[in-house]
Amino acid sequence: MLTLISTFLSFLSGGLPSLLNFFQDRQDKRHELELARMQAERELQMAKEGFIAQQKVEEIHTEQLQIETAAQERIALYQHDIEIGKGASRWVINARAMVRPTVTYGLFFLLVAIDVAGVWYAWTTGVPFEQMMNLVWDDDTQQIWAAVIAFWFGTQAFKK
Repeated sequence: MLTLISTFLSFLSGGLPSLLNFFQDRQDKRHELELARMQAERELQMAKEGFIAQQKVEEIHTEQLQIETAAQERIALYQHDIEIGKGASRWVINARAMVRPTVTYGLFFLLVAIDVAGVWYAWTTGVPFEQMMNLVWDDDTQQIWAAVIAFWFGTQAFKK
């Protein structure tokens, strides 16, 4: 019996390093697999961040191109106006420059004339003041006048 136990223990002790190597190898492979998975995730994350960074660079570049294009367009328009004005009399150049302000003044005087006529008509027919103001200065009139004011005092001021 002792011989059998000692033979069995000797057999196990001889195979113990192989058995330990088996578990160690299995653990090493699991560890390497985990490292490979982490590295792949890291590379994917880096690629994603790199792509996002590249996309932001492209957006900035596109915006810069749009700004440059708008500036070139404005320069081309000014150059076109200068070319048209060459050889023209000073009166024609001044008349061309007064088109937009004339339209604005005309719209303003038309608005004032309609409002004065509306107030006079409402006053002579006995319409209450609140109702008269709602008829004369309605939403459409306010929107039109706001667009004119915003154009001249907003948009044009920022373009200079």
